[in-house]
Amino acid sequence: MQTGRVQHATNPADGVRIAYETVGDGEPLVLIHGTALSHAIWRGFGYVAALRDRYRLILVDLRGHGRSDKPHDETAYAMDLVSGDILAVLDHLKMPSAHVLGYSLGGRVALALAVGAPERLESLIIGGGSSRPQACAFDRLFFPGCVDVLDQDGMDAFLEQWNSRRSWPIDAGTRAAFKANDAKALAAYMRRSGVEPGVDDEVLRGIAVPTLLFVGSHDTERLGDTRRAAALIPGASLAILPGFDHSTTVAASTEVLAAVEPFLART
Repeated sequence: MQTGRVQHATNPADGVRIAYETVGDGEPLVLIHGTALSHAIWRGFGYVAALRDRYRLILVDLRGHGRSDKPHDETAYAMDLVSGDILAVLDHLKMPSAHVLGYSLGGRVALALAVGAPERLESLIIGGGSSRPQACAFDRLFFPGCVDVLDQDGMDAFLEQWNSRRSWPIDAGTRAAFKANDAKALAAYMRRSGVEPGVDDEVLRGIAVPTLLFVGSHDTERLGDTRRAAALIPGASLAILPGFDHSTTVAASTEVLAAVEPFLART
């Protein structure tokens, strides 16, 4: 049994160091978190406990997050660099390929890998992701002008304004996860994300990696995008999880794994 400890791989394209941890034994499975979170979510939500006996889990902190480097230059968050970080981790582990599961931002990174380096993927699992351009996505997800607030006024101001616009208060865990971030690095990532191009339909139709997409039925931002991508990617499976929105789906590990584990067993 592998025991977890944080290691670092370096992306050869720009020298950014990426923190990761491996846990468990079996076929390699990379887990990629969403915006403003870290690899700690996979333990906190129960994925590690559920999967570690059958898979060697590779838990990555995306650049700008967790214990990875946090550049303040928005060009450092180009998708080819971010997806290249995952390849750097696999290279550091001397792994030719792995299953990849990403949620939200992590799902977009996983999709970029399927497009740019399909030979490194045994399977592709995208949760709450999108192939479309994401201009103004964070204004819709948080509040209008949120990136400027984060960049100029800091994380406390960002959280205060976000909290004031929500139907229910930010929970303590989410607040702590956001406060652990470097506000300027997160703002740089968000700005770059807003100008990244999407993935063309013809490119989606050319994906040959076995694919599963899942999304919450109340995820108004990503439900339509997920259905559309599933219809375009040949042979893709689709799981819609009733009653969950974008923020609660990833936490619903029992429901997510009910779709993910049979898919992994088949592939």
